[in-house]
Amino acid sequence: MPPRPDSDTARSPLDRPQPMHPLVFHPDGDDVVVGRADTDTYVVLPVDGAYLVHLLADGTPPDRAAAEYRERWGEDVDIQDLLESLDELGFLLAEGETVAEARPVRHQRLGRALFGPVAWICYAALIGLWLVESVRTPELLPDYHQVFFTRYYSLIALFLLVGQTPLIALHEIFHALAGRRIGLHSRFSLGRRLYYVVAETSMDGLVAVPRRQRYLPILAGILLDVLAVAALTLVADLLRRPDGSFPLAAGLCLALAYATVLRLAWQLLFYLRTDLYLLMTTLLGCVDLHAAAKHVLRARIRRLLGRPAEDDSHLHPTDLRVARWYSWLMVLGYSFTLLLGVTAAVPMAYQVIVGVLGRFTGDTPAVELIDSATVLTLSAAQLAVAGAIALRDRRAARASRASQAAQAAQAG
Repeated sequence: MPPRPDSDTARSPLDRPQPMHPLVFHPDGDDVVVGRADTDTYVVLPVDGAYLVHLLADGTPPDRAAAEYRERWGEDVDIQDLLESLDELGFLLAEGETVAEARPVRHQRLGRALFGPVAWICYAALIGLWLVESVRTPELLPDYHQVFFTRYYSLIALFLLVGQTPLIALHEIFHALAGRRIGLHSRFSLGRRLYYVVAETSMDGLVAVPRRQRYLPILAGILLDVLAVAALTLVADLLRRPDGSFPLAAGLCLALAYATVLRLAWQLLFYLRTDLYLLMTTLLGCVDLHAAAKHVLRARIRRLLGRPAEDDSHLHPTDLRVARWYSWLMVLGYSFTLLLGVTAAVPMAYQVIVGVLGRFTGDTPAVELIDSATVLTLSAAQLAVAGAIALRDRRAARASRASQAAQAAQAG
């Protein structure tokens, strides 16, 4: 809901109750999550602030609520400023506005079925069978060579793009359905990162449910990835020839499975805000652990260089306490990135580069030359688009700084 700072609602007499939308109050560590479940609009408040909002929501006139707050907490409060803030959040009922009816949660039954007892038994059986077959048949274990199911590199790139897109979408859909299972209005949508189309899931209401109920929606995407690897690997095993070799269809399954394993490994890059990062912040009751961990790492470097420490008063105490050891996990994440590069990215890139460029020497069939030219053209186009976007963003930032400098000069 857009802000309404000029609404007459926030300027009503302070000696009369202020009509408000139904609000939820959920304790979360040392704070309280307050918000509207119908619009998924939430704010994290300290206990005293939530107490004051609760008084207003219960129909206490603002001036009396301010007096009760003063009596309990020993401090004065700008009640008019609070009302205006609540109005901007859409918590206050404007004149003539009615309380919105609760929206039904679509696909809630599907979410309950996908994460019910029968489903968990099936998931456990699938994963267990996959582990047993992988031990019995080492050829099924993830290996970067599985990506090269054909000698035509453009087909490999196209297949991985087309094949991984629905798996990534299912990853996010599992997040959304796990949220809808517990009554959240989680939303699945398609977005964009640079020139890539990405899938996204919004679960704003997750902050307003008990912490123990948040873990499954957070981990549901990883569960889907594990199930996808298991299913694809088992299908490849079923298609395996009597002599132990894999036909093309099995090779396609193994290629998709390996690409999915890489996405699972990406979850261990702790310097990114992955699903595992969100799980850890939820378990530990953090607010912005990423920012605190970066601050702690910078502080260590500044101490080594003999520079003064930066101010950390803007960071949550819980974040700072956890960041003292979590920051080492970020360093581990950087190390794991190098490991993935050495064991997966660099070998695959080397094989592609050598294979593509090697065709331009010697007697090479025309179809393979076309394949190599296609790969080089697509790679150059990607770099060109990325460079153009970076240049555009740099020019926009430079123009913004110039505009701000001009406004500051005029104001002075």
